[in-house]
Amino acid sequence: MKLEFGFQLSNMEPARMIGLAQAADTLGYDFIVFPDHLVNEGPERQHDPKALAWDMMSMAAAIATATKKIRVGHLVLCNLFRHPSITAQSLMTLDHLSNGRLLAGLGTGWTETEFRMSGIPFPPIAERLRMLDEALTCIKSLWTKEQSNFDGEFYHLKDAILWPKPIQKLPPIIIGGGGKGLLRIAARHADFVNIVPDSGKRGHISIAEVRKLTDESYQRKTAFLRDEAKRAGRDPNAIRVGNFIFVFALTDSPAMSRQMAEGMAPMFQVGPDELLASPLVLIGTPEECIKELKRRERNWGVTQFFISAGGGTVDENMMRRFREEVIARL
Repeated sequence: MKLEFGFQLSNMEPARMIGLAQAADTLGYDFIVFPDHLVNEGPERQHDPKALAWDMMSMAAAIATATKKIRVGHLVLCNLFRHPSITAQSLMTLDHLSNGRLLAGLGTGWTETEFRMSGIPFPPIAERLRMLDEALTCIKSLWTKEQSNFDGEFYHLKDAILWPKPIQKLPPIIIGGGGKGLLRIAARHADFVNIVPDSGKRGHISIAEVRKLTDESYQRKTAFLRDEAKRAGRDPNAIRVGNFIFVFALTDSPAMSRQMAEGMAPMFQVGPDELLASPLVLIGTPEECIKELKRRERNWGVTQFFISAGGGTVDENMMRRFREEVIARL
């Protein structure tokens, strides 16, 4: 299966995001995605109150009309921010604006800070998971049926209509998360699953959970996902597994890679070797990156790589280098 690469854009001016998306489009990358937050929060609830938090439905629309081939979507939309009927309508519109290039990403929501400050209800994770399951059922029904009826615990549709339908008969769905409850839902609904540290129960990213996402735990999570897909009557190999790379750096020498890892390791409370093997990190020369990406594909079954471009480490030159010096040689 072909490896796919793309970028998550956030915390920069719209013109900058459009420019990076157009560069990625020209260079032949596969997707541009956006997070969906009122607060851009890092580990242990750290956040800059002046960080730029745009409406990412609007940003996706702008990128969709400014690009030609690259797929556009979200990693991931927060289900609690919108009723599934509105989500279905917005994503259908994005599919038309992009001429059938939508990636529909959805998750439970996890950043408790933004719910507390806004007053939007933030139920316990078990309830949020049931809400996500129902929302995905409603959205897929609205996309594919002339009329939708659904009487669930949280959502209720009665002879509900949505017109037009998406250009794609059923736009591919990305679900992001790491807990077993989330992976069970992904096994039933998702085309792509992006495995990240489990933060749903805590309501924030913890360093402890980041440290738990290792080579071994990633393999366990992917195996669990595929077993659940079988149990749901789906072909487990039809679900593509994605790897979100939070820290990315293309270096010029192994010594520079090591120096960077040694400098960042204390932040993650791990040693440099453990940091370099973390699913959230890709630091190295082109040769080192090629070796590591092949290892992740072989060991984890990963076929999609999402690189965070929100920290300012990714520019057009880096996109070009990574495309020519790494991806072209995989």
